[in-house]
Amino acid sequence: MHEALALMLPLGVGGVLGAIFFGGLWWTVRRAVSSPRVALWFFGSLVLRMGIVLAGFFAVCGSDWRRWLAALLGFVLARVAVTRLTRSADAETSHAP
Repeated sequence: MHEALALMLPLGVGGVLGAIFFGGLWWTVRRAVSSPRVALWFFGSLVLRMGIVLAGFFAVCGSDWRRWLAALLGFVLARVAVTRLTRSADAETSHAP
Protein backbone atom coordinates (compact mmCIF):
# COMPACT_ATOMS: atom_id res chain seq x y z
CA MET A 1 0.00 0.00 0.00
CA HIS A 2 2.80 2.42 0.92
CA GLU A 3 4.63 1.74 -2.34
CA ALA A 4 1.51 2.49 -4.39
CA LEU A 5 1.10 5.84 -2.62
CA ALA A 6 4.77 6.64 -3.23
CA LEU A 7 4.18 6.23 -6.96
CA MET A 8 1.28 8.70 -7.03
CA LEU A 9 3.62 11.71 -6.91
CA PRO A 10 5.62 10.67 -10.00
CA LEU A 11 2.38 9.78 -11.78
CA GLY A 12 0.96 13.23 -11.09
CA VAL A 13 4.18 15.03 -11.94
CA GLY A 14 4.44 13.03 -15.17
CA GLY A 15 0.90 14.13 -16.03
CA VAL A 16 1.69 17.78 -15.38
CA LEU A 17 4.92 17.56 -17.37
CA GLY A 18 3.08 15.84 -20.21
CA ALA A 19 0.46 18.58 -20.23
CA ILE A 20 3.21 21.20 -20.37
CA PHE A 21 5.05 19.35 -23.13
CA PHE A 22 2.13 18.55 -25.41
CA GLY A 23 0.22 21.72 -24.62
CA GLY A 24 3.36 23.66 -25.46
CA LEU A 25 3.68 21.75 -28.72
CA TRP A 26 0.09 22.59 -29.64
CA TRP A 27 0.67 26.25 -28.79
CA THR A 28 3.91 26.29 -30.81
CA VAL A 29 2.26 24.84 -33.89
CA ARG A 30 -0.53 27.41 -33.73
CA ARG A 31 1.96 30.30 -33.38
CA ALA A 32 4.65 29.07 -35.77
CA VAL A 33 2.45 28.69 -38.84
CA SER A 34 2.02 32.45 -39.08
CA SER A 35 5.63 33.30 -38.26
CA PRO A 36 8.40 34.05 -40.74
CA ARG A 37 10.81 32.05 -38.52
CA VAL A 38 9.08 28.69 -38.27
CA ALA A 39 12.25 26.67 -37.65
CA LEU A 40 13.30 28.93 -34.79
CA TRP A 41 9.88 28.53 -33.14
CA PHE A 42 10.00 24.75 -33.37
CA PHE A 43 13.62 24.37 -32.31
CA GLY A 44 13.33 26.82 -29.41
CA SER A 45 10.11 25.22 -28.24
CA LEU A 46 11.60 21.72 -28.43
CA VAL A 47 14.67 22.68 -26.39
CA LEU A 48 12.56 24.45 -23.76
CA ARG A 49 9.96 21.68 -23.49
CA MET A 50 12.56 18.89 -23.35
CA GLY A 51 14.57 20.76 -20.73
CA ILE A 52 11.54 21.21 -18.50
CA VAL A 53 10.42 17.59 -18.86
CA LEU A 54 13.85 16.02 -18.31
CA ALA A 55 14.62 18.24 -15.33
CA GLY A 56 11.25 17.41 -13.80
CA PHE A 57 11.64 13.67 -14.38
CA PHE A 58 15.13 13.59 -12.90
CA ALA A 59 14.08 15.70 -9.90
CA VAL A 60 11.09 13.49 -9.05
CA CYS A 61 12.25 10.03 -10.14
CA GLY A 62 15.93 9.89 -9.30
CA SER A 63 17.26 6.41 -9.98
CA ASP A 64 14.14 4.39 -9.13
CA TRP A 65 12.82 2.66 -12.27
CA ARG A 66 9.34 2.29 -10.77
CA ARG A 67 9.07 6.04 -10.30
CA TRP A 68 10.26 6.56 -13.88
CA LEU A 69 7.62 4.14 -15.11
CA ALA A 70 4.88 5.89 -13.13
CA ALA A 71 6.01 9.31 -14.42
CA LEU A 72 6.08 8.01 -17.99
CA LEU A 73 2.55 6.63 -17.56
CA GLY A 74 1.36 10.04 -16.38
CA PHE A 75 3.16 11.66 -19.33
CA VAL A 76 1.42 9.36 -21.83
CA LEU A 77 -1.97 9.86 -20.19
CA ALA A 78 -1.46 13.61 -20.45
CA ARG A 79 -0.71 13.17 -24.15
CA VAL A 80 -4.06 11.45 -24.64
CA ALA A 81 -5.86 14.15 -22.66
CA VAL A 82 -4.19 17.08 -24.45
CA THR A 83 -4.81 15.45 -27.84
CA ARG A 84 -8.52 15.08 -27.09
CA LEU A 85 -8.87 18.57 -25.63
CA THR A 86 -7.05 20.31 -28.45
CA ARG A 87 -8.83 18.30 -31.11
CA SER A 88 -12.22 19.39 -29.75
CA ALA A 89 -11.03 22.99 -29.34
CA ASP A 90 -9.78 23.06 -32.92
CA ALA A 91 -13.03 21.54 -34.17
CA GLU A 92 -15.08 24.21 -32.39
CA THR A 93 -13.02 27.09 -33.79
CA SER A 94 -12.97 25.73 -37.33
CA HIS A 95 -16.76 25.35 -37.50
CA ALA A 96 -17.53 28.79 -36.08
CA PRO A 97 -18.85 31.32 -38.63
